[in-house]
Amino acid sequence: MISFPNPWELGILVVVVLLVVGPERLPAFAAQLGRLVRELRDLARGATERVREEMGDSFDDLKDLDPRQYDPRRIVREALMDDPPAARPASRFVAPEPPATPPGRPAPSTGSGAGAVSGGAVAAGGATPFDDEAT
Repeated sequence: MISFPNPWELGILVVVVLLVVGPERLPAFAAQLGRLVRELRDLARGATERVREEMGDSFDDLKDLDPRQYDPRRIVREALMDDPPAARPASRFVAPEPPATPPGRPAPSTGSGAGAVSGGAVAAGGATPFDDEAT
């Protein structure tokens, strides 16, 4: 992978080039580098056009194979931005209905006694809340 130099490294690189090439030959080397970059750009453009001509309409189908579309950060960002705030539920957690109490048995308490869970969850012996979006 190519990493771009930070400003200090770039400065040191410029000084080394000035020392090696010299100020009198620097304009000729800069012009040669510019020509090389233009030729490489034209070569890449020509190769792209040739592939497009040979493949025809199926060249546009290659955009579907672009690996950048599978970037997890982009997928999450798009998923979060597509959902309007009003359509989102207030809570991700859904508490199921408590089971029916058989006759003759007291209903489970939902207070703060022993075995109770805070946050509106069902007390001990009942079903616990679950996240319907969890995997």
